[in-house]
Amino acid sequence: MRIARFSIDGNVAFGAVEGEKQDELVLDIIKGIPFADFELSGTKVPLSRVRLLPPVLPSKVVAFGRNYADHAKEMGNEVPDAPFAFFKPSTSVIGPGDEIQYPSFSQEVHHEAELAVVIGRLCREVPRERVKDVIFGYTCANDVTARDVQKREKQWARAKGFDTSCPLGPWVETDLDVAAANDLTVQLTVNGAQRQLGRTSEMTHPIEDLIVNISEAMTLLPGDVILTGTPAGVGPLNVGDEVAVTIEGIGTLTNKVVKRG
Repeated sequence: MRIARFSIDGNVAFGAVEGEKQDELVLDIIKGIPFADFELSGTKVPLSRVRLLPPVLPSKVVAFGRNYADHAKEMGNEVPDAPFAFFKPSTSVIGPGDEIQYPSFSQEVHHEAELAVVIGRLCREVPRERVKDVIFGYTCANDVTARDVQKREKQWARAKGFDTSCPLGPWVETDLDVAAANDLTVQLTVNGAQRQLGRTSEMTHPIEDLIVNISEAMTLLPGDVILTGTPAGVGPLNVGDEVAVTIEGIGTLTNKVVKRG
């Protein structure tokens, strides 16, 4: 099931996305919230009538760096022996179609296409064999990075945590199991030209390792997001660019880069 969060006529709701052709998609509005038992209302609205929002509002986004060997190599870094985590704040999250605002303190902003894992239940110290039980689903993400700031400041809070630096969407796909999610095509285009192409099977540390690692240290809440790393091919974004992340079996997340007002 594809679960979207959207606004219509000033109201915000969740809905199940139905249909295959983009211009024929409809939303069956969900009664309640999708992290608990819910029912479909049977009230359907065309996707074209709503504004898609970030599919979840995470309390935290936990991202893992250098999880693809080729990306680590292109950045001149070693592949870490253990998962290497950092945070993006909830204020960095935007949805499909929202604008990425080019930060005033950077001259070199890069795209990073990533598979995002959405947590479905409160959990801590998750054993590897139970990882599948705490995952709600998967969505597309773009770990937008002020690369010059990252290099200059060494730590990544400003470089990866600025407002609008974490596009998510277009919805959460709940029907993928962990094995399938560990072998999906991830690609990114800028103005229609391909920049990144890889598979999640290339990750040094698969999804299970990432969730075991971070849940050893902290409690994960429903709606929290885990970013799993980016394949090689990261590169610059400029004002006016349209950037699209497409992940096999999930969908496409598209955003435009604008000058920060």
